[in-house]
Amino acid sequence: MTFKGLLFGVLGCLLMVLLPESVLAGKPTEQLKETTDKIIVLLKDPAMKGEEKKQVLQTMIRKCVDERFDWTEMSRRTLARHWRDRTEEEKKTFIKLYGEHLERTYRDRIDDYSGEMVRYEDEIIEERYASVTAKVITKKQTEIPVIYRMKKNGEDWYVYDISIEGVSLINNFRKQFNSIIHRNSYGKLIDMLKAKAEEEKEQNK
Repeated sequence: MTFKGLLFGVLGCLLMVLLPESVLAGKPTEQLKETTDKIIVLLKDPAMKGEEKKQVLQTMIRKCVDERFDWTEMSRRTLARHWRDRTEEEKKTFIKLYGEHLERTYRDRIDDYSGEMVRYEDEIIEERYASVTAKVITKKQTEIPVIYRMKKNGEDWYVYDISIEGVSLINNFRKQFNSIIHRNSYGKLIDMLKAKAEEEKEQNK
């Protein structure tokens, strides 16, 4: 199975979780589960069913995800050395466009949610960083290993990368974006992300 095929959630398996089989006591796992539970409530809510509610559901799920994902850290690591050359305004623009790009990647998979389960297996904390290891159990009883990498800010832990079957979300997009920048320019990358966003707006009219 390809990385793209596994990315129902570029934002991890937050959209795949129904009934956690086990939960560790550590703060990173607890806070990850809190966000997951909010999404579960939305996905199971009869009032959120139907095509007319789809946009509302997507917006509410994005709000939940925003509460647990560190978009700035994710963006910085994805752009890598290209990040330090950006102005503050350019960084803000990239964070917004990148977040929207990731959202589009998983958004159309919401309708495919069918009650997959997750089993949290391990949690490692090293000062301000943590990794939470889990396995997603599909309806066919296939186990998909997932690692959430998190960073502490104050008392809260935020996801900045997800590895699915050993493939890192950040590394995957870093290679794509770096290739575009080298073949063309950073401006071209931004133009492409903006074009994708405009294309979606036109389709939703």
